[in-house]
Amino acid sequence: MNALKKYLGLVWIVLGPLAIHYLLQTASSEIAKKPGNDTMIQWGVFITVFYPIAIGFILFGLYALEGNYDHIPEKSAELVDYESKPL
Repeated sequence: MNALKKYLGLVWIVLGPLAIHYLLQTASSEIAKKPGNDTMIQWGVFITVFYPIAIGFILFGLYALEGNYDHIPEKSAELVDYESKPL
């Protein structure tokens, strides 16, 4: 199962930049079709909202690839206190 998580981490890492590229490509073609303030504002909002989501895909994939999701705690006693652990 951990190998599957790491493989899917690679998928998320690739999916993030592809989503950004597709978003920017679609925005530029739609703005070129119908230039105007309303179209630019609409695509500006879309890019503003979905760009951080795509960055989150990449981070999620990196964390999965590093193995941060290998052990998922089932009880509260298994949780690690990150404030008391030195970096």
